[in-house]
Amino acid sequence: MKPVQHKKVGFKEIALAADVAISTVSHVLNGTAPISPEVRARVLDAAGQLGYLAKRREKASIAVLRSILLAVPSDTLPHNEFNLFSWTLLSTLMRECERRAIRVVPIEIDRPDISGDRIVAQARAAEVDGILLLSEDRRDILHDIAASEIPAVLINGEDHEMQIDSVTPGNRFAARYATNWLIEEGHRSILHLTWEGRSTIRRRRDGFLDAFRANGLPLDTAHIHLAEGFLPDQGEAALTAWLAEHDGLGGVTAIFCAADNLALGALAALSKAGLTPPRDVSIVGFDGVAIGELTTPALTTVSVPLEHMGTAALHLLEQRIVNAAQHPPAHRLELGCRLTIRNSARRLV
Repeated sequence: MKPVQHKKVGFKEIALAADVAISTVSHVLNGTAPISPEVRARVLDAAGQLGYLAKRREKASIAVLRSILLAVPSDTLPHNEFNLFSWTLLSTLMRECERRAIRVVPIEIDRPDISGDRIVAQARAAEVDGILLLSEDRRDILHDIAASEIPAVLINGEDHEMQIDSVTPGNRFAARYATNWLIEEGHRSILHLTWEGRSTIRRRRDGFLDAFRANGLPLDTAHIHLAEGFLPDQGEAALTAWLAEHDGLGGVTAIFCAADNLALGALAALSKAGLTPPRDVSIVGFDGVAIGELTTPALTTVSVPLEHMGTAALHLLEQRIVNAAQHPPAHRLELGCRLTIRNSARRLV
């Protein structure tokens, strides 16, 4: 393929890079004539490398999506050290909307007067193109929005009736991966510190148990201990209670926390009990917020692709608008997470 660099890329530049006729490029990119797989792949590769495909999609997106209603819980709006997950997700989403000149109409979804009908009415009054909902699982609200036929995407939540599109981290797969890593590191008695949260949090518990089953390990060494909530002081209180009930760790060699906030609390509880991670017990979190880099020891955690979730939700919303006439089924998009290994977990000797 001939290397070509131009500030403005069009069919001519792609044709030159792919060593084909301009008409061939037109047929490939517009789907107006059958082209051999080899030539088609060459054209698409050239168009991608030259940035044409991204530019074309970006222009189409701006034309399709002009405004959104953004329904969020009130506790995600102020920036503090305990809502970094939601705040980071929203920040990247807002930057993307600003870059693409998408008007955002915010609404707090957890006010007492808010219902699905109220959200739909506000969306119609604001004449938005679609609705984005953050961390919402209530069946009545999701049902009302689906019934309105306004394009909508749920971010970091689950619609159990699969009536609207959703994008979420692969919570169950990621939890299984992290727990499996601990098992590979020699840990057999592992405590999962969690809380009775929304379905996305319960998926992390499911993945924890999946790893034990997949490795043929007895579930009686897969300990689940509930905190009252996800805040650090609630995690500290829960682990302090566990240590008191079991006169120490009770044979547990690793603690897998369902959120980094809980891991922060667990570290505090261990410190007060005179226990030092990872020497005495390994600690793994979940979320991958920046504060985990600053703990002592630095926190091993499951890193969620927060910077990609908002963009993925906008893309799903665009596709729903473009294909509305075909009434496609709801899409559920799960994004892969990665394990960030730091100093709070170690291999058992």
